Amino acid sequence: MSRREAGPASDGARGGRPGVAVDAVDLGRTYDLGGTSVAALRGVSLTIAAGDYVAIVGPSGSGKSTLMHLLGGLDRPTGGRLAIGGRDVATLDAGELAKLRNETIGFVFQSFHLLPRTSAVDNVALPLVYRGIGGRRRRTMAAAMLGRVGLGHRLDHRPNQLSGGEQQRVAIARALVTDPVVLLADEPTGNLDSVTGESVLSLLEDLNASSGVALVLVTHDREVAARARRQVVMRDGVVVVPPADDPGTPTVVPAARRGPEIVDPAPSAEPRRASGSDSGHPFGGSGGATGATERRGDTPAAGDRCERCGGSTGTGPGSGS
Repeated sequence: MSRREAGPASDGARGGRPGVAVDAVDLGRTYDLGGTSVAALRGVSLTIAAGDYVAIVGPSGSGKSTLMHLLGGLDRPTGGRLAIGGRDVATLDAGELAKLRNETIGFVFQSFHLLPRTSAVDNVALPLVYRGIGGRRRRTMAAAMLGRVGLGHRLDHRPNQLSGGEQQRVAIARALVTDPVVLLADEPTGNLDSVTGESVLSLLEDLNASSGVALVLVTHDREVAARARRQVVMRDGVVVVPPADDPGTPTVVPAARRGPEIVDPAPSAEPRRASGSDSGHPFGGSGGATGATERRGDTPAAGDRCERCGGSTGTGPGSGS
């Protein structure tokens, strides 16, 4: 029985609403860029239920990636309330947030972010290093997950020996090996051709249906977004709602419904990295964890660097974003 079948959202709620994996209320995120305050998000509210399938869609600069970073615990809001697994992130220190992220959230990125000199099975096992799980068990769990995504015959292949679609499947396996409650996929088909992208989306949807993991797609592609059961349309840092009679023409949510603005936003302002934020490694590393420095033949090669955080795997998890 998986953690979700046992009721993960309610088990981890600790006072949160039953069945709710992520609960965001009036979120704001303001960046200080050279002495100028820029609002990337303004009063965004969103609930992700266990087993949900949601698409966050909008043009470049709309705030969708900033929202994803907040929902995944990679960054902290500057306004509003955000609860992940029922825990208010404002009450957590960096280590506690990293642990919650590792236990609750899986990440899939457009550019895969696989360690180039490391086999598929060891790439998938990487998040388990931060949990202190022993090498033999890590490889067993990683191999089983690669089998679920159709790559059981590619365990020892490195990324440069895999096609783009296969690399994305490795990334999906890595995101799911920890049995997360929510899977956040940021433009997961952006680097793939249409046929391969279709197969990756179908895989994500099958895993959502079979395992109960909540799937959140971040995309600018309205065709991709249309596959989800719910769409959250963003523009200029706020959620917009299409009228019932014209779903293609969004209408901005009234300010009374989205909460007060923090500052007047600059057009299309969505910095890729928060200045001064304490965002951590997407797999939960925050400067070290039990078992993270264990050196065995099945761990990533010394000197390999995670493309997502820049951390050297030879010395333990990195802490930048």
